[in-house]
Amino acid sequence: MALFRGVWNVLSALGKSGADLCAGCGSRLRSSFSFAYVPRCFSSTANSYPKKPLTSYVRFSKEQLPIFKAQNPDAKNSELIRKIAQLWRELPDSEKKIYEDAYRADWQAYKEEISRIHEQLTPSQIISLEKEILQKRLKKKALIKKRELTMLGKPKRPRSAYNIFIAERFQETKDGTSQVKLKTINENWKNLSSSQKQVYIQLANDDKIRYYNEMKSWEEQMMEVGRNDLIRRTVKHQGKDDTEEY
Repeated sequence: MALFRGVWNVLSALGKSGADLCAGCGSRLRSSFSFAYVPRCFSSTANSYPKKPLTSYVRFSKEQLPIFKAQNPDAKNSELIRKIAQLWRELPDSEKKIYEDAYRADWQAYKEEISRIHEQLTPSQIISLEKEILQKRLKKKALIKKRELTMLGKPKRPRSAYNIFIAERFQETKDGTSQVKLKTINENWKNLSSSQKQVYIQLANDDKIRYYNEMKSWEEQMMEVGRNDLIRRTVKHQGKDDTEEY
């Protein structure tokens, strides 16, 4: 049961038991191996609103990622996710059922916690709470998405010729002896001759080609792990003006 040994190694690396992790929050795990949702300690109703439980696959992925990173320290996260997805596909149904049962238990606990919170509020308070929660979720959504894409190894977008020029100028003054103001950089850029700007334009075009190739490979990997939601809907291949549409 290599899977359970892996789980145990993760818990051992943390150096804390489930009870230790929960200490001080006023909640207890249902059993020594329970994955049931445990509410966070909170100072307000909005802050304590429970998060939706992780799906069986996401729980498995988060559990396995530290193990795979330790075994493959130089590998990209996208490559590790790909291996984890393959491991999940090959996992026996009896072991998958553990994660699926845990998700169902978490979902039931989640619904019960939501009901408990709503029972303590008036209808107007519930409406206000839902609005506040929605606003917080929208603010966090972009940040969470960005972190997720970073974890999955999504290639960085190509830089423009001007941005490459800016990065170069700041690189030259990174020792802090003299800070070049953005206004000065703008003036320097405007004063460049066409031939001088062409150097940066060519670098930008090269970066677009790099981005296109890396994105093509990355999207193929995301399709293999079932993350079609991250695939660009339409892609216009590079034309005469070396531009792409995403």
